[in-house]
Amino acid sequence: MRRRTVIAGAGAALLGPLPALGEIQGLPAALPEGTKEIARYVNLPGKERLIRLADRPPNYATPVDAYREAFTPNGRFFVRYHLDTVPQPPSLNDWTLTIGGDAAGKPAQLRWSDMLDLPRIIEVLAVCQCAGNRRGLVQPHVPGVQWMDGAMGCATWQGPRLRDVLKAARVRPEAVEIWFSGADKPLLAATPQFHKSLPIEKARDDNTIVAMAMNGSPLPLLNGYPARLVVPGWVGTYWMKHLDAIQVSTTPLASFWMKNAYRVPAGMFPVNLPFASQANAATVAITEMVVNSIIASPAEGSQGERSGFRIEGIAWDRGNGIKRVEVSLDGGESWRDALLDRPLGPYGFRQFSLDTGFLPRGRYQLASRATSNTDERQAETLKANPGGYHNNVPRIITVTVT
Repeated sequence: MRRRTVIAGAGAALLGPLPALGEIQGLPAALPEGTKEIARYVNLPGKERLIRLADRPPNYATPVDAYREAFTPNGRFFVRYHLDTVPQPPSLNDWTLTIGGDAAGKPAQLRWSDMLDLPRIIEVLAVCQCAGNRRGLVQPHVPGVQWMDGAMGCATWQGPRLRDVLKAARVRPEAVEIWFSGADKPLLAATPQFHKSLPIEKARDDNTIVAMAMNGSPLPLLNGYPARLVVPGWVGTYWMKHLDAIQVSTTPLASFWMKNAYRVPAGMFPVNLPFASQANAATVAITEMVVNSIIASPAEGSQGERSGFRIEGIAWDRGNGIKRVEVSLDGGESWRDALLDRPLGPYGFRQFSLDTGFLPRGRYQLASRATSNTDERQAETLKANPGGYHNNVPRIITVTVT
């Protein structure tokens, strides 16, 4: 990897006026009316043709047609913020990462050049997905950004392992969690700062990195420039953008975003690594993704010929890998196996396709469902929870053969 050229570019410009490019055809009927009114294609700085769901904080979705490919281009990668203020892109000569905390044997400050000189810059292919992806399709509606399918993307991320970064602070054996904060700030003093944490085991995982580049280019500003945390297999709330401070702690983080938000009923969803220090008898912090899939083509409302059409999409999970994808043409009444493309890595998208062959005229309800290598399959019914998290029920796409 060209360490000092690929990851030393400038961030995108700050947000300015965002003229809408036009209405979106085929919005899901289940989407709230207010979201239908604001959902428009827009071009952000450094981005193209994302779907606006909120301007403050900035939340913009990737259109589903981008998921015909295993990699999501930087310009079409979704944007997710909890706080209103997108930070000014710093000069890399001025950027520092501060590491401290009561379990840091030697507090440290790392400059950009120090990060580049760490023992190894690695590349990780991983899906970044908001825990609330498809929240807008949950019935009855729950509060939060009303995402459709586009709060996710898959990229290659380049940077040093977090565990190598932490070595600069000489982590003490009694460390329980690693706390993170970024440069994005709330507009109002009463709004909680966005602080998150990881258990020490996940922080030291081989694939947890501080990303300084994305798909071989500098991180876009709106995806965390100049550096962000990448936590493969875990939902995007832990992927701290604009990373500027780390605390090595002997105690669990008690921030609003850990103790109050992003929690689900205990035992509701399977995980490989429980976040024990953030669990109580009733709820746990939402962490790992669940198995899921989406049909990217044909689009909702498409019309096809009687000769049939090709169904294409992607499947993913939290790192166990996908072994099977099935496709239905009748809304889930019957299923047939799709053809899987080669796996690109356990944390990435896996492409699938199915050629329907000849079809009688009529209306078809397409759906896909994925099964992981550990035999976890998409849910048949929604596991309802207050945050609308982990909606992995097969998504129905209606098309017509004429």
